Parts: sequence; C-alpha cells; structure tokens
Amino acid sequence: MPAERLQKIIAAAGIASRRKAEELITSGRVQVNGQVVIELGTKADPEQDHIRVDGKLLQGPERFTYVALNKPKGYVTTVSDEKKRPTVMDLLQRMKGQKVKGRVYPVGRLDWASEGLLLMTNDGALANALMKASSNVPKTYVVKVAGQPDEAKLDKLRRGVSIAEKGGRRVRTAPAKIRLIREGDNPWLEVTIIEGRNRQVRKMFEEVGHHVEKIRRVQYGPLALDVPPGDWRNLTLLEVAKLKTAASGVRVAAPPSPNIPLRAPKTSPIVPRRASASSQPSFATKSSHAPHSNKRSRPSRSGTSKPTGARKHRRD
Repeated sequence: MPAERLQKIIAAAGIASRRKAEELITSGRVQVNGQVVIELGTKADPEQDHIRVDGKLLQGPERFTYVALNKPKGYVTTVSDEKKRPTVMDLLQRMKGQKVKGRVYPVGRLDWASEGLLLMTNDGALANALMKASSNVPKTYVVKVAGQPDEAKLDKLRRGVSIAEKGGRRVRTAPAKIRLIREGDNPWLEVTIIEGRNRQVRKMFEEVGHHVEKIRRVQYGPLALDVPPGDWRNLTLLEVAKLKTAASGVRVAAPPSPNIPLRAPKTSPIVPRRASASSQPSFATKSSHAPHSNKRSRPSRSGTSKPTGARKHRRD
C-alpha cells in the first residue's frame, strides 16, 4: 500500500477528524515505529508501519458509515459545543435499539434554528466532495417567510442576489428554483439551491425584505427526508452510490418531493389537556348537542318519548 499522510491515516481510523489529527501530530501525541512525529508532511504506510496515538496502536481503516438524520430545531450541527448546547451527536445516541457504527461527522451545517435532513458520515472523501461548490449538489428547503414576497422579488432570488459573508465580503448567489406551496399572510415556499453558504437561504430573503421564520431541508441531492424529527437511519448501498455520483458533478435524478407537513411535530412529549367545547371540531349530528341523560326513555301515548323517571300529575 502506498504511503499516505499521517493525518489522513488517523482520520480514516476514526480517531479524529483530519483537522484534529493535525493537532494531535503537532502536539507530539503521534508515534511512527516508536518515534514521535510532529511534522504534518510526514507519510506512513498503515499496513507496514506501527502508528500509535497517545500510545494506542491504530487498528486500520474504519468501515464507512452513512446516516440520514432529521435535525429538529434547538440542536447545533457540531460534534461538541463549548457552550454546552445540545448537538446533533446527542440525537444519534438517543434512539433505543440502534447504534451508529463508527464515529461520524456532519456534512455541512444546519444552524440552531433550522430543521431537516442532515447527512453524517466518516467518509471524509465523500463529505469533502459533496461540500465542494463545483459539485452543484442541489439542496431543497421548505421556507416560511414573514410577509408576501411579490413575483418580482421571487424572480430576483431566482436569478441570484448579492449576500454578505463572514468578514463583510459580498458574493452573488447562483440561480435558485423557487415555487409557492402554500399561500397566506406568511406563505410557505420551496427553495432549491446548489450552493451551501452559511445561512444562505435566510440571507437571500433578507435581501428582498422578508425574514425567514421557519426553514426545513427536505432534500439533499438524491436523498429525501423520510424519518421523524430527531430520528435517523442508515443509508442503503444504492443511496450511497447515488450520492457519490452526485458528488462527482454528474446530475442525478432528484427523488419525488416528500409529503411533509408544514407544521413540524414537536419532539418533546406533549402533555394532553382537555380541550374546551369551542375548540373541538364539530362532526356530530344535531341530536348530539342535546344534554346527555343516563335515564332511558319510553314512548308516550302521543308517540313522543318521556323519561321513565318523570312523575305523573293527578288532579285530586
């Protein structure tokens, strides 16, 4: 096997991400054949050389794992958070009876308030390819905006707008597909983009004067959102193959738009409460509105019914 860079070997073994592996090397925590290595350009052969991290011998490349997660609002897309906020890694450990094999990482980001489909894997080559701008992998979102953008504003977004990036530099977005999926004072729109800039969809709508109230990613390339909020599943071999094709820049047919309710169900347990009569839908017949009685009725001489418990009044 040809020699490879140490940080790549360490990342493939599932010890850490490639960036974190570089820190392990420069801090003197990696040994190759008993010698401490601190230079990032150092190469090794994982089949011939003995590589240790913190004294522990590497066991070879880790099997690749691919996971589709439905991220709910209130979780940050990171492996660990210095502010101790809930992360998407917590969701992978929450489901009973299932366990993710290997150490996986998020592909791209969904911010704290965003929801929807998030791909996670330990296949660094695929993750990097998917996030490259040149791959043009489409990502589809359903978006609820404040106010009603007119057709001129939507056409402007379709053509591309200038948005600010971190540091104040402005960039022009690539053309986007936008269609109305629910009318209203605060309508829902379906937005498909081929880039993955930080908070891109939110910034696009801000540029035309509309704040994004809710956003949910429902498609990522050939994948469609098909698990409940907070849940995840492993990808099939066919889905992985389609993702790799899409990452190479080859256009892959998008799946049918998933039938997803625009109001996302709450992930926290809902305490049932007794609804008032005015808030309950009325599907009953007219007779159901009469006061309920436990007493049985019997027909009277006139043909109408009288309660059996009613007293007869006599004239003395």
